[in-house]
Amino acid sequence: MRRAGARSAMAALALVPLLGGCDMPWDDGGGRIETAREFPPADRPVAQTVSTKWSTEEARDRLNEADDVMDSADVRKGMTVADIGAGDGYYTVRLATRVGASGRVLAQDIIPDVIERLADRVARDRLDNVSLKLGAIDDPRLPAASFDRVFMVHMYHEIGEPYAFLWRLRPALRKDGQVIVVDGDRPISQHGTPFRLLVCEFQAVGYKLLSYDDKQHAGGYLARFVPSGTRPDPAAIKVCKNP
Repeated sequence: MRRAGARSAMAALALVPLLGGCDMPWDDGGGRIETAREFPPADRPVAQTVSTKWSTEEARDRLNEADDVMDSADVRKGMTVADIGAGDGYYTVRLATRVGASGRVLAQDIIPDVIERLADRVARDRLDNVSLKLGAIDDPRLPAASFDRVFMVHMYHEIGEPYAFLWRLRPALRKDGQVIVVDGDRPISQHGTPFRLLVCEFQAVGYKLLSYDDKQHAGGYLARFVPSGTRPDPAAIKVCKNP
């Protein structure tokens, strides 16, 4: 958030409640970031971010994607929801409408320029129930016991430190809170996450699968997870094999 040319975005940020600072989440030493090193590294590749959206909003709306996904996730008015890897805000703006004025949406991303652009959109659309958050590759940086639903749509395959990330995400859920993952059941190299691998990685840090829905019109599947038991010690996490 340092570019002189981003004045309009900075003005928008001033209108939106920001949760947390704007420190860069990247490691500058060429290896794993220090805060992730107590967790095992994932035994799989990580997809590179090639775009902040996987399809056009018009095409997605023609398929009724967002409404169908929110219905399957049982998103209701008054809920507090996080949109992780929010990108251009396709789900952020639709979640904001769904939860209404009595609800809250926290849009999170790890790329400062993305947060700046989304701040412009939030301010332009006067989404007073949306806040923004800069996350890290190993930590969503969400406030504890705050969320009824946490969405990760077409971004799980880009998480470089899944065990640290999911482990640190869990305390952010309220009682009966759920994590919603939408992704494609295909290799990570093809910008998807094999479903078996997804379930294994969630189970490794103390979640259980609540439901699975085929969502080909949304690009693959929808999986809902809830916390189960206690979080394991980071050193005791068993690494999943990439199928």
